[in-house]
Amino acid sequence: MILRILIISLLFPLVLLAETAEEKGLTIAKEAKKRIQGFKDYRNKSVMTLKDRNGNESKRFMRSKNLEVENDGDKILIIFDQPRDVKGTALLTFTHRTEDDDQWLYLPALKRVKRISSSNKSGPFMGSEFAYEDITSEEVEKYTYKYLRDEKYNDLDCFVIERYPVDKRSGYSKQIVWIDKKNYNPQKTQYFDKKGQLLKVLNLKGYKLYLEKFWQPSTLHMVNKVNGKESLLEFSDYEFRTGLGERDFDKNALKRAR
Repeated sequence: MILRILIISLLFPLVLLAETAEEKGLTIAKEAKKRIQGFKDYRNKSVMTLKDRNGNESKRFMRSKNLEVENDGDKILIIFDQPRDVKGTALLTFTHRTEDDDQWLYLPALKRVKRISSSNKSGPFMGSEFAYEDITSEEVEKYTYKYLRDEKYNDLDCFVIERYPVDKRSGYSKQIVWIDKKNYNPQKTQYFDKKGQLLKVLNLKGYKLYLEKFWQPSTLHMVNKVNGKESLLEFSDYEFRTGLGERDFDKNALKRAR
């Protein structure tokens, strides 16, 4: 009896210290965010290929600028260069950790800046399968989390976590994310609609290491499981720490975007 009591007394602190599924999910999300902090700023180029359910394709060519903001989310400017009908269109995003994100779309044909309201952020970005809320930096505070399991994906050992948007105006009820255990890079995300049905699946591939610290994917492939459409984003020409500042991301920068 004494031995049994001693064993229980030794194990009891370990029980108290065990993480809940919610705590472990949050810990994983924090570590993934920590791994991409400190880049300051970067530029890149991208090609977005839109494919309908019949296999018809159209391409759009873009440039992006990204500025890391201390104690807040990133600022992102996306500028369309081709084709001619979208040339000069630009999206400016101010991501925030706890407040609503700010987004403005410049339409050169109208010479007008349109604010994207929070109630419309689940709408499609420029006809793609990416929603406006997908074109933001992922901030830990915007979700609550739950660890589900460990699982291999594409031969990588991954954590699988579930996250739930804090903002009730999100177009998603939850997301399931596969994050590799070695570098904490997201490998796949499943998006579920407000009814809890699988809506979209995002695969992230071709990660490359920059500045010996920051991993970035070469492709983002979003597949809509409801309408059969796909959007493929292919990134190139990354340049880090190029001296971008706040002025490069004010609303006037939308009209200056060429």
